[in-house]
Amino acid sequence: MANPRNTRLNISATLLSACVALTLVALKLWAFSETSSLSVAASLADSALDLIMSLGALTAVIYAATPPDEEHAFGHSSAEDIAALAQSAFVLVSAIVIGWAACARLLSDAPVPLAAEQRGITIMVISIALTIALVIWQRWVVKKTGSRVVSADALHYLGDLAPALGAILALWASAKFGLQHVDSVVALATALFLLTGAFRIGKGAFDALMDRGANPEIITGIEKIAADFPGIEGFHDLKTRTAGSQVFVNLHVEIDGDLSLHDAHAIGAALRRAIIEKFPQADVIIHKDPAHLHNGKEQRPE
Repeated sequence: MANPRNTRLNISATLLSACVALTLVALKLWAFSETSSLSVAASLADSALDLIMSLGALTAVIYAATPPDEEHAFGHSSAEDIAALAQSAFVLVSAIVIGWAACARLLSDAPVPLAAEQRGITIMVISIALTIALVIWQRWVVKKTGSRVVSADALHYLGDLAPALGAILALWASAKFGLQHVDSVVALATALFLLTGAFRIGKGAFDALMDRGANPEIITGIEKIAADFPGIEGFHDLKTRTAGSQVFVNLHVEIDGDLSLHDAHAIGAALRRAIIEKFPQADVIIHKDPAHLHNGKEQRPE
């Protein structure tokens, strides 16, 4: 079952994300009506997409926290990976559209005239401040929970900063110098950034859905804990897989076969607690084997 604290953090991040997205859509809609700026319109479309994705992420996180049942014995955390994969696909499409539009505008001989630039700049500055605050919170949550959904959501908003800055630059250049194509260059760079991030998030989600093992740092950390743990004489068959923000761990440990079942269980339970304390996102199963019995064959020294 998902860690309750991690679930609360993930829900708080995705709920705040949806609220910020709704606020940004309202602000940018007003700014677009005032300025007729296509760069503001592009930023508005991006925020509208973020709102849809944030609502989807919130739904996925809540569903992923549903306790295991008879049909889903390992819980529902893979819903996070499915949502992250869908988000990366949307980001990929939006990056292609932004890049295409940027190229078209760079080649256009008839730029769109802008108006009320100062009011548009004010709205975009407010949107940037809200976005930065949200991303800081989301990044902190990701460090604590490892949620790919929250990570993908943070990528959306981080990607929003460049278009927003580009819109400000475009409005300023229009008001100051009458230039109309400045934001297209920034938009093209933003599209490349979004493409890179989409592939990274998508690959992580796909790997998790294909039961790829945990990060090497986690595996090494578990091995170190097991190797140095009192009462553990050896270990083998360490297997891991990820699902959403959870890591499932199966580990065979070798314990003195002359110990009582109660004492052997206590050692295994203590090791499990130590691993979970180090990696709170871990769901750990410990298999206990007699120290001189490995792979079903007696291996006592002569």
